[in-house]
Amino acid sequence: MLYLIGLGLSNEKDITVRGLEAVKNCSKVYLEGYTSLLQVSKEQLEEFYGKEIIIADREMTEQGDEKIVKEASSSDVAFLIIGDVFSATTHIQLFKLAREKGVKVSVINNASVLNAVGIVGLELYKYGKITSIPFIEDHPNLETPYNVLKENGDMHTLFLLDLKPGEDKFMTVNSALEILEKIEGRKKEGLISDETLVVGCARLGCDDFIVKSGPLKEVKKFDFGSPLHCLIIPGKMHFVEEEVLDLWK
Repeated sequence: MLYLIGLGLSNEKDITVRGLEAVKNCSKVYLEGYTSLLQVSKEQLEEFYGKEIIIADREMTEQGDEKIVKEASSSDVAFLIIGDVFSATTHIQLFKLAREKGVKVSVINNASVLNAVGIVGLELYKYGKITSIPFIEDHPNLETPYNVLKENGDMHTLFLLDLKPGEDKFMTVNSALEILEKIEGRKKEGLISDETLVVGCARLGCDDFIVKSGPLKEVKKFDFGSPLHCLIIPGKMHFVEEEVLDLWK
């Protein structure tokens, strides 16, 4: 059996009871280490779960998925995913391969940034397409996040910010806003300005989470602290959304 288990957003105790029971019964436990970041170390997880954990980087997961699925064909194997199981699309491939190979799969869901953003007060069903902002040095002609914002129109836009855990490199809200400004400078469509209302978030789901709303020029100067960060640009808002968003000024 292959167990795909969401760990939530904060620490070792965010795993569900069902998820923890599954981990304790597995002969091998993998932890994906490239789509997100927990606020605790691998060693803290190992102590709490009572299991040795193998860190699975992107190459191991995407190139070594056959090995993981083969192991799960003869024993119980857990694959731990930060946030929810399918928030990152890469993990659907592992699920698909296991099903194609006739290996049983148990999916144990958890919280992700996709629902944790509800705390800012913007209605979840009024979000448009979600997009990511990659590091500009890797994509010097980047336009996609800007274009998605434009296409979303009156809908809210959630930007997930790039990360390279292996290099201890995590994009900040401040950097993401600067990237959008650079794209605006090239396209000159008036989609982004100093007065654009934006919402910066850090460490959603953790005790020390931060939400800051306001004009871009102000939020860009705010120190959001340690990762992970994400960015929201609201669309057309109901007055109740505006009232809750005012709490985060």
